Amino acid sequence: MDDEVQIARSVDARPVRRLTGVCLLTLFLAMAPQAHSTNRPADGVAEVDLQLILAVDVSPSMSRVEQRVQRDGYVGAFRHTDIVRAIKSGERGRIAVLYLEWAGPNQQTVIVPWTTVESREDALTLADRLAALPLTEGRGTSLSGALLAANDLFANSGLRSRRRVIDVSGDGPNNAGALLDPIRQVLLAEGVTINGLPITLPRIDGADGLARYDRSNLESYFERCVIGGPDAFAIGVTEAAMFATAVRRKLVREISMNMDQVIYAAYAERSGRTVDCNVIGQFPGR
Repeated sequence: MDDEVQIARSVDARPVRRLTGVCLLTLFLAMAPQAHSTNRPADGVAEVDLQLILAVDVSPSMSRVEQRVQRDGYVGAFRHTDIVRAIKSGERGRIAVLYLEWAGPNQQTVIVPWTTVESREDALTLADRLAALPLTEGRGTSLSGALLAANDLFANSGLRSRRRVIDVSGDGPNNAGALLDPIRQVLLAEGVTINGLPITLPRIDGADGLARYDRSNLESYFERCVIGGPDAFAIGVTEAAMFATAVRRKLVREISMNMDQVIYAAYAERSGRTVDCNVIGQFPGR
């Protein structure tokens, strides 16, 4: 570049500038097909088949053992070939994933930011990255805070997709922060699907004493108050050994929308139980 500047100063700069412009234009045109192959529209927004937020409960009622089982379940899922097969079944063959850990109203931690996954290598890299990160923890169980954070993350993702899904896991109802239902309704009105992974593992390794919601109560709560939107569903986890399988098959369903690959929880038929989504479980500190 210095030589070009010196030449331009010693002779008429116009021919050199014209030549430089032609070279740059030729280079741009040569590179244009490669840029187009990423399917990035002219406005710079990347297109994927699905934007998926994995919103994972790390409240005090989740023991360290339970948190590790939960994290390992997602790591194992992205290492499984079923996930890549599901991704490739989409129109574009790629999705974007964000991993969010949440607890109280002011604690929503993005552990893995928006990451595009379109190959086996991408999935393994995501799994390895997630496995290497330390667990987080917090105070309170604010499902409303998690959904509110997810809404903001979608709005600022820089991505475009036909489907947006929040995959929210939890072992208890909303007990801190804003009321859940109004925030949920905003997301549903925007076409977002909220799927649920209610966790009712036996109390192990010092789980918080307020982890008192039995299987039927928590399942009813997720059915009535958490999930919603196009093709929403929930899969319950009652044993640590089934977590990895439940997570994998849940992700396959979310990614590919293949109804035949779903393992429904025992509560597939909704109960007739009446649930107040705005007041149930208002126990502080959980």
